[in-house]
Amino acid sequence: MTVYRTFISRLMLNYAIGLMLAFVAIGSLVAAVPLKITEKEYILLLSVLCLSLCVMLIVEGIVFYLQIKPIRLAFHKDLTSFQELHRVYERIHRLPSLSVKRILGPHMLGSMIPGAGLSLYLIDTDHLSIPSYYVLLASLGGLVVSSMHALVEFYLTSNCIRPVLEELNSWSYKLFGRELSLGGRVIVPISKKLRWSFFIIGVSPLLLLGLSVQFRLGLWGESAYTYWQWAGLILAVGLGFAFIGSRLLAREIMQPIQHLYQRMALVKSGHFRVFATDLYSDEFSRLVSGFNHMLRGIQLQAARNNQLIDSYFATLAAAMDARDPYTAGHSLRVANYAVKIGQMANLPEETIDELRKSALLHDIGKIGIPDAVLLKEGQLTKEEWELIKEHPALGEAILKQIEPKDAMAPFLPGVRSHHERYDGGGYPDALKGEQIPLFGRIIAVADAFDAMTSDRPYRKGLNTSQAIAILENGRGTQWDPYYTELFIEAYRHEMKEAKLLKTADSDSIK
Repeated sequence: MTVYRTFISRLMLNYAIGLMLAFVAIGSLVAAVPLKITEKEYILLLSVLCLSLCVMLIVEGIVFYLQIKPIRLAFHKDLTSFQELHRVYERIHRLPSLSVKRILGPHMLGSMIPGAGLSLYLIDTDHLSIPSYYVLLASLGGLVVSSMHALVEFYLTSNCIRPVLEELNSWSYKLFGRELSLGGRVIVPISKKLRWSFFIIGVSPLLLLGLSVQFRLGLWGESAYTYWQWAGLILAVGLGFAFIGSRLLAREIMQPIQHLYQRMALVKSGHFRVFATDLYSDEFSRLVSGFNHMLRGIQLQAARNNQLIDSYFATLAAAMDARDPYTAGHSLRVANYAVKIGQMANLPEETIDELRKSALLHDIGKIGIPDAVLLKEGQLTKEEWELIKEHPALGEAILKQIEPKDAMAPFLPGVRSHHERYDGGGYPDALKGEQIPLFGRIIAVADAFDAMTSDRPYRKGLNTSQAIAILENGRGTQWDPYYTELFIEAYRHEMKEAKLLKTADSDSIK
């Protein structure tokens, strides 16, 4: 409650300050008018001014009460839901804009309509002996002063609401364990705020000067028409300069903000190599430098995290392969072969990284296979073979238990489907052709090659040429023809380079 009472007190004080500035401006205009009227007419004008002021305060007070009511209720009753608290939070963010509407609406019209109406009535009934167009000029002056008042009120209210927003955020953490936020939604764009601020600051003195000179000289009729022809030209130039200048100033400030915003959006989507360009010689240069420094820290942390994750995957693969001395290093070799295929297929770097991790874990389901079956040296029985065939699905089930689930999701298809056959005769789902996930089709080729070229207790591994020949024969039936051909092509290219290197070494010896 202390925060709320302080908040209301500051709002009232801010309004009093703005109102005082408005009265000073209006009083200056009135003082500039050499009115030749009687004492009775002065009393009538003061009565009109007091009456219009009372109407303004009553109407504006009602509107202010309605604007602040949701916030007042939030501080006087228990909030039962996060959504209710968030609505109050958003309402407070809108108060500066609402204060502008209040000043340019009930505040200005509440005084102008009764004041101008009564003044014109008194002039029409010969109770006031002033030119009627003075009322129009005074109304125009009131509009200018109200705009200045609204500008001051906007920025004072913007500063005033921040402690209340912090208090509501504290409530949200205590009651619901969540942070209050607009989620990046913009209520008042900076460009709009700057344009109107610069425009009002630039235009208001010109208009007030023009009106005060008009009043001071007491021009009316033909003389007033001639004056406003001259003054109108000056005002048009001033208005044009204020209009153009406000937009140029707003653009000058918005460009670096937009540049940083675009870079932040890229970082948010996972791109950490998008440094901001330092094109500025003001404080934005320091901001750009700070952003780039922060990004370097994020890059370093991301690199360490990736290194840690890579070590985690490699450790899992090594621990899994350690159960059987004959398959030691199998997962790492399969991952290297799979990466080679991915590179030959021009897969994106990020996809290749996911392929490598998926290949490292492709046999993790064998952890759940009994040693008596997994390490058996003789031929497996039908029941034992069925147990072995469960390891892809079992591997997927194991990885699904790792948190966060979305981080492991890219690896699940490859782990589950690396024993599917291209002709549909594989397991566990008997998928066919391109129904088999991409990682499953690639890992199947890499896994088969390493299995054929590795020694087993019951047989010696094939040489690479024999394994390549089997892969060639199995294209389109057991393995995806495209990725099989890429692997064979890579193998032949390596063999050719090795042969050329051997020939070169022999020639150098001779």
